[in-house]
Amino acid sequence: MSYSGIPRFVQRYVRHFEAAGDEAVRRLAEDLGPRAQVLEASAGGERHAGWFSGHGYVGVEAGCGEAEWKGGRPEVIAGLTSLPFRGECFDACLSVGTLEHAPEPGGALREMARALRPRGRLLLIAPQEWEVHQAPQDYFRFTRYGLRYLLEQAGFTEIRVLSVGGFFRLLARRLLNALRFFPGLWSVPAAVVLAPPALLLPAFDWLDRDRNFTLGYICTARKR
Repeated sequence: MSYSGIPRFVQRYVRHFEAAGDEAVRRLAEDLGPRAQVLEASAGGERHAGWFSGHGYVGVEAGCGEAEWKGGRPEVIAGLTSLPFRGECFDACLSVGTLEHAPEPGGALREMARALRPRGRLLLIAPQEWEVHQAPQDYFRFTRYGLRYLLEQAGFTEIRVLSVGGFFRLLARRLLNALRFFPGLWSVPAAVVLAPPALLLPAFDWLDRDRNFTLGYICTARKR
């Protein structure tokens, strides 16, 4: 997605969801032992391989990623409901912005659980309020309750579902999204109008204590 006309530091500030996801991936990589076997179930190539250079990393792509989502050539291309691995061979699995592209999200999570060793760790990042992307393979959005249900049904425990931002961060993001409707030279005055409130609004995010308005969730869990 292009944010032409918006300074990069503003993008990083407002695009809190991506920054929080990167931090979650970094923490997972640091917490794992040096010989841990890691599976990334992705919709866009080996997007996070660099975080796991000291581990046994395998990237699986579901084959629905757009060109700008590609992070590298994946080792395996396979459907997420039929992963080509024996059971209990990975210590950790991460799936970032992928579950919404699985026609059977419950089946995809069950496959991830099957591939994990007992007590294996899962990092799942999924959207609630997000524009259509990677069409037409864009099927679902998830609430915190739906994600918890799917994870429990797939055989995970110690489930934590964290809302990434609330209403005001969501609104700031939508102001940046609006820039796509102003082509060419119109993008400059549009950025002048939209960037200041996009920068200011996240400061009020503490007012949304329930986090029912959120871009999405970071979930952690372990296989039973």
